[in-house]
Amino acid sequence: MVEDVLSELTASMKGSMENLDRELAKRRTGRANVTLLDGIKVDYYGTLSPLNQVASLQVPDPRMITVKPWEKTLVPIIEKALQKCSLGLNPSSDGELIRLPIPPLTGERRAQLVKDVKGVAEDAKVALRNQRRDANEMLKALEKDKEISEDDMHRALSKVQETTDAFVKQVDSVISNKEKEIMED
Repeated sequence: MVEDVLSELTASMKGSMENLDRELAKRRTGRANVTLLDGIKVDYYGTLSPLNQVASLQVPDPRMITVKPWEKTLVPIIEKALQKCSLGLNPSSDGELIRLPIPPLTGERRAQLVKDVKGVAEDAKVALRNQRRDANEMLKALEKDKEISEDDMHRALSKVQETTDAFVKQVDSVISNKEKEIMED
């Protein structure tokens, strides 16, 4: 019983870490990265499709992303979608290939991105604390129903806290690395 609660807790916390990684990948740094474009969808024959499913995305150099649509008719549609997104990028096209130059970040923009990243980190920590609370409630319910002893419950509660602390430390490490990436030129 206790092992089930702990393994479920670990699995849900790993899921939260994967979600954090996905969210951070969408945050812009000074370098080109195709994951910046992950949330962008384009109208492809009446269906909103992810950009990477209607075009080839490449990073030819650290300050440039290229988007080569599978069909030439998609070029203006993709350009509009890129202009609407909140990344602050200015696409240019030659009719076949769309180039997205990644401008260097200003000090003000870097500070804003770091603040944004810290908000994402806090959301991840809140999710971890909620998962800890749920696991603690399950353990207390098991003890109340006499399925585990009080000593087993206390040992399990301390394991839950250790697991939570390890994941919070992991969040702090990931965020620290992302902040360094944003602040470097």
